[in-house]
Amino acid sequence: MSYGCTLTAGQREKLLALLAAGNYRPATVPHTVAAVDGPGCRINLYTSGKLLVQGKGTEDFVVFTLEPEVMGRAALGYEAILDPAATAPHMGIDESGKGDFFGPLVVAAAYVDPTLAKAMEQMGVKDCKKLSDKQVFTIGARLRALLGANRFKLVAISPETYNRLYTKIRNVNRLLAWAHARAIENLLAGVPGCPRAVADQFGAEHLITRSLMQKGRSIILEQHHKAESDLAVAAASVLAREHFLTALQQLARIHGTTFQKGASDAVRQTAVDLVRAKGPRILVSVAKCHFRTTDAVLAATGSSRAELGEFGAAVSRRAEAEAQERVPAGTADHIPQP
Repeated sequence: MSYGCTLTAGQREKLLALLAAGNYRPATVPHTVAAVDGPGCRINLYTSGKLLVQGKGTEDFVVFTLEPEVMGRAALGYEAILDPAATAPHMGIDESGKGDFFGPLVVAAAYVDPTLAKAMEQMGVKDCKKLSDKQVFTIGARLRALLGANRFKLVAISPETYNRLYTKIRNVNRLLAWAHARAIENLLAGVPGCPRAVADQFGAEHLITRSLMQKGRSIILEQHHKAESDLAVAAASVLAREHFLTALQQLARIHGTTFQKGASDAVRQTAVDLVRAKGPRILVSVAKCHFRTTDAVLAATGSSRAELGEFGAAVSRRAEAEAQERVPAGTADHIPQP
C-alpha cells in the first residue's frame, strides 16, 4: 500500500519535527529531506516537497499521525467546528498503570477550554496509546507547562498504598472510582467553575459519584466508551502515562533493574529475579500483588502469599471463586483464606 501527496512548507516543518521526536529509524534514500522507517511503513519526504508513504502500515500512519498532526484533518480538529462542546470548558480524567504489574496506578485530570484546546492540538495531544514513550515524555512536559499547577492534577497510588487499599476494597473498579473522584475534587480546587467531567466507561457511574465529596457533587459527570477521543481525556491520558513511566524509572534506579510495562513473561522473570535477590516481600513495594502474575512468581521461587504479609495476601474475588471451584467437593472448608 502507498500514499503520496505534496506538503506545504509549514506541513513539512511539522512532519520533520514529528519524525525527529518519534520512534522512527533513519533510512538513506536519494533526493530526500528525511527518510525513516516507522511501524510497518517507509516514510520519504523529498526535496520537492512530495511525501511518499509505503508499506502495510501506511493507512495507520496517514489516518492517525499524518492527517491529524501534520495536515490538520484529524477528528479532533473537526470536532471544534462541528461540535463546540468538544472544546468547551470541561475536564477529562484517565488512568495509567491499571494493567501493569509493576509500578503505581496513576489517575490524571486535565482541564480544557477553547484556547487551551487549540494549543493542545498544535502540540499533538492524543490518546497516549497512539504515542511512543518518547512522545509521551515530550508532550507531557509541554502539557504541564501549558496547564500550570492549577489546571491539571495527579493522583498517584504507589504499589504499597495500592496493595493496602486493595486489601480493604477488593475491587479494582471501586479503587479506580475513588481515585477518579479524588482527581476531580483536586482539579475543582484549581478550576472551581469547571461544569463537567468526562471519563472512560470502566464501571457503573455511581461508583465515581458516590466517592465525590462536597466540591464535586454539583459537577456533571459523563462516562463514554473510548473517551480518549475527547481532547481533555487524551491530555489526561498523556499526563497519567508520563507520571507512570517516570515512576518505573525511579523504581529502576532504586532496585538496579529494568521494570517493564504490562504483565508479560519478561515482567514475570524480572519479578522472579527480584524475589530471589531480595525476598518475596519486595513485591509489595514494586507490584500490584492481586495480579495472577504474583502467584506465578511465588510458585517459581518456592514462596507463598503468606510471606508477602497482610497487604500482599489479597487476591481478586474472581480468583478466589475460581480457586474454590477447583477444590474437590468436601475440601473447600480447608482452603486457607487470604
